[in-house]
Amino acid sequence: MWLILAFLSAVFAALTSILAKVGVEGVNSNLATAIRTVVVVAMAWGMVFVTHAQSGLAAISRKSWLFLILSGLATGASWLCYYKALQLGDASKVVPIDKLSVVITLILAFVFLHEQFTVRSLIGCILIGAGTLIMVL
Repeated sequence: MWLILAFLSAVFAALTSILAKVGVEGVNSNLATAIRTVVVVAMAWGMVFVTHAQSGLAAISRKSWLFLILSGLATGASWLCYYKALQLGDASKVVPIDKLSVVITLILAFVFLHEQFTVRSLIGCILIGAGTLIMVL
C-alpha cells in the first residue's frame, strides 16, 4: 500500500507544480502560498474529523509537538521559496532542483536518523544529482 500511496504522492506533487505555475502568474508568491496553505489546512483537518483522529490530540508528546512544529516551519519555508522560484523561473527547471530534496533527505536520514546508506543509495544520489544538472543546464 505504501508504494501506491508514494506514486500517488508523486502524481499529486507533479500536478501541484503545474497548477501552481499557472496560479502564481500575476499573484504575489507569498499570497499564493498562503492561499494554498489554507486549502491544505482545511483538507488536513477535514481528514482528521472524517477519520475521527481528533481524539489523539491529547496523547501527543512534547517531543512530537516540537518536531511537528519544526517540520511545519520547514514546510512553510520550502513552500515560500518554491512558489517564488516558480514565479521567477520555468517549472521544468525549478521542479528538478526542488526534487534534489530526495538526495538531501537521504544524506540527512543517514546522518541524523542513522538509516542505512548503501552503494545503491550512493549511485541513486549521484544519478539524481547528475539528472538534475542535465535538466537545468
